Amino acid sequence: MTITAVRTHRLSAPLHTPFVTALRRTTTTDTLIVELVDDDGRSGFGEAPQVWQVTGASLAGAEACVREMLTPGLIGRDADDLGARCAEVRRAVAGNEAAKAAVDTALHDLAARRLGVPLVRLLGGTARRVPTDVTLAAGDATDLAAAARQRRGEGFSVLKLKVGTDAAGDLERVRAVRAAVGPDVRIRLDANQGWTPREAVRVIRGIEDAGLGVELVEQPVSRWDLDGLAWVSDRVGLPVLADESVFGVRDLVEVIRRRAADMVNVKLAKCGGLHAARTLLDLAAEHGIGTVVGSMMESQVGLGAAASLVAAHGTSAVSDLDAAWWLAWSPVRGGIRYDGATVVLPDAPGLGITAIEAKIQPDG
Repeated sequence: MTITAVRTHRLSAPLHTPFVTALRRTTTTDTLIVELVDDDGRSGFGEAPQVWQVTGASLAGAEACVREMLTPGLIGRDADDLGARCAEVRRAVAGNEAAKAAVDTALHDLAARRLGVPLVRLLGGTARRVPTDVTLAAGDATDLAAAARQRRGEGFSVLKLKVGTDAAGDLERVRAVRAAVGPDVRIRLDANQGWTPREAVRVIRGIEDAGLGVELVEQPVSRWDLDGLAWVSDRVGLPVLADESVFGVRDLVEVIRRRAADMVNVKLAKCGGLHAARTLLDLAAEHGIGTVVGSMMESQVGLGAAASLVAAHGTSAVSDLDAAWWLAWSPVRGGIRYDGATVVLPDAPGLGITAIEAKIQPDG
């Protein structure tokens, strides 16, 4: 069975709450959905989110990569030869991980649909419910405390607090959130590269000394400063989670070699898709590095793929799968849904996507 068409869907959907980090502020999810069609009329979907400040991926760039570089190697090829097709996508172009991830995921989705099984089954798992944290957007201590109380009331027991916008006030922000939610809710921090190494050590040691029960600290310093990341990790007791510092295997190998972090956040749009993500998770586990799977601001397509990976592969800590929860509405029909702090995978072939309510731009 062959791939007969590659289509792209540019989507922009509003968030119910602004998403604010040390790197950016956004009120929308802007993303490119890639659709592969086989000669039986089945479709497989993948996603390339636009995140200028993290991956550098744009809708125009991802679409150009898919159309000009990846589509010619897909049209007329055997959709069932999943390993070969994914390898060809990886070799077709340097960088462009988000575009590669979209096509890689669409190939997996199409393969699962052709077999009539959910994507999680294709990946080797059976679970359909995956716990997630929820992010508290960066803000002042009062606003963060109010948001924390609301999320706890909605059933979330793991809160990811965005810090790094103001090192001098971050300890007070964590104090306020802990006071708001009590001792039974887990709190993790994400500085999104917002601190210098010295600021990171000062803030983290202050949190440790105050006994605020923080679970981990994500990407405290610049993604390029692995020496600084290692310097911080060596001087604090809390686990340090590398996110922006690790896109692919070479990055993770360097983090392991330098003992720069205790954990890694694996994201499809950073590493290039499900195949690469599984390699990263296996490599981390072999070297005693903790794992979570995260996402950019994505729809049910990318989030469903990430959640399916977690359901099949597992991670050492609760993963960061709340991206689609932020959507006020979505043009994607079908796929995952949220039940409180749980991502529920559909009992349907592939990702369970039934329609994309947006203009389709065909190619091939």
